[in-house]
Amino acid sequence: MTIVGKPCGLLNQCACAIGGLISIDFNNPSKPIINPINVDFAKYNHSLCIVDTKGNHADLTDEYAAVPAEMKKVANFFGKEYLRDVNPDEFFNNVSKVRKACQDRAVLRAIHFFNENERVSKIIEVLNQDDFDEFKHLIQESGNSSYRFLQNVYASSDPQNQAVSIALAMSEHILQNHGVCRVHGGGFAGTIQAFVENDFVQTYKEQIENVFGEGSCHVLKVRKYGGCKVID
Repeated sequence: MTIVGKPCGLLNQCACAIGGLISIDFNNPSKPIINPINVDFAKYNHSLCIVDTKGNHADLTDEYAAVPAEMKKVANFFGKEYLRDVNPDEFFNNVSKVRKACQDRAVLRAIHFFNENERVSKIIEVLNQDDFDEFKHLIQESGNSSYRFLQNVYASSDPQNQAVSIALAMSEHILQNHGVCRVHGGGFAGTIQAFVENDFVQTYKEQIENVFGEGSCHVLKVRKYGGCKVID
């Protein structure tokens, strides 16, 4: 979907409108399948911290557009429009041919896509099982895949500016075993997210704001309510 000239999707908009933790299947974009996940984050004694790295998205349209374009190129190799319709085994069995036809970054991004789809199912499963430690492990695993395979942590057109990379590196240094972090949203610039133990939030906030400035770390709580009409 394109809004004001930006190639973007509806994931963030749906999440904000509906509230709580949800899974969304966009097989039919006009009628996405939305399933709530009944989980109370408060009982896990963690807070969600969003860190603004002060990056600028203004010149990143081509970087964002390249992600779905390259994934569709791989899908087209198998005669499909979207990667979701490609058999993962068929893809992995033909990586050598796909490399020649689509080039390496497209292959890596497709690998992220296939693995991430499986990982989302696992995340839902472990949350339903009340296994927050495994949830954090999978969040970290997902973030690492974004960094290595999806490659949306910094713009390839501007490798000298890597604020998100710095935020991730510093967060890992600060957090140690007190939480996990990953790139947030579409990436390339902007924000990261960190799930931080409540007792360690103030320490994390103070130290990460030494890097990105006062007010750059926003401590959030996941609430079950989405968009609401306020009656005066």
